[in-house]
Amino acid sequence: MKFLNTLLFLQSCAVAGAFTFVNPSAGRAPTQLYNVNPVGNSPGYTSKTADWEIEKISPIVKIQGTTRHTWNFNDINKEIVQVALETGGRPMNCDIQLWIGPDWTPVTMKAYSEDGQVRPIQSLVGTRNKSANLEIRNTASSEFPLSAACSYAVEPLADARIALGQTKGDYIEGKAIYTKTFGPEVGQVQVMLETDGRMLNAKVELLNGPNNVKQAFEIFTNNGKLNSLFVVFDTPGEGNVVRVTNLAPLEFPCTAYTAATKSSSESPGAMTWN
Repeated sequence: MKFLNTLLFLQSCAVAGAFTFVNPSAGRAPTQLYNVNPVGNSPGYTSKTADWEIEKISPIVKIQGTTRHTWNFNDINKEIVQVALETGGRPMNCDIQLWIGPDWTPVTMKAYSEDGQVRPIQSLVGTRNKSANLEIRNTASSEFPLSAACSYAVEPLADARIALGQTKGDYIEGKAIYTKTFGPEVGQVQVMLETDGRMLNAKVELLNGPNNVKQAFEIFTNNGKLNSLFVVFDTPGEGNVVRVTNLAPLEFPCTAYTAATKSSSESPGAMTWN
C-alpha cells in the first residue's frame, strides 16, 4: 500500500509539472508590438495635415500585392478616418473595409486608379463613433505594391462631409446613371454620395475621354447616412468627367454632392449634371 501511494504521488507531480505556467514575456526584450494602451488596443493615429499629404497622415505602410494591413481606431470621440493610398506610377486595385465587432462589416469599398501617383486614392470613412478596424487589401498581383496611410482626420477635413452635405445635391434614383463635367481649370473635386439611411450601393468614376476610366470607387453599406461615400479626385489635364451609377434597385435612391476644391484660377469653373 505504501508503494502504491508513493507511485500515485510521483505521477501527480509529473502531471503538475507538465502544465506549469510560463510567462511568455519572460526574458523577452520590449518591442513596439507590446507598447499598447492598458486595454490592449492601439487608439489610432491622428493626422498632422488637413490636406492629403500622405507622409503627414500617419506612418506609411507598404502593402504588397495580394496582402493586407489593418489599423485599429478605438477613440469613440472621433468619427472620421482619412485614407490615402498611392503608388510610384503603377495602377492600384484594392478593397477598403470597415469592421465593427468580430463579424460585422458595415462598409465595403472597392477602389481603382490607373496611375496611383497622378491620381492617388483619397477617401473619408466614418467609424460611427465606435471602436473599429479598417482593413486595406491590395487585390493586385505581387508586382503592384501600394503605400497606405490611415489616421483620424482633423478639421476642417473632419467636417468636410457635413459642409458638402449643406450644398445643393442631385437626386439619383436606383439604376440611374448621371455624369458631371467640369473645366480644365479645376484641379481637385470632392464627391459625396449619401442616402436618407437606406442602403447605399453605387459607383463613382473619373473619366478622361470616351468611357476611359481613370479612377473608380464602388461602395456597399447598409446605411448611406452614417457611412456616406466621400472621395477626392485629383483632376489633371482636360476632359475630366465624373460619372455616378446607382447600382441599387429603384427603391434605394441616393443624393450626389460635388464641389471643386482646387483650381489653377480663382474661378472653379461651371459644373452641371447632364
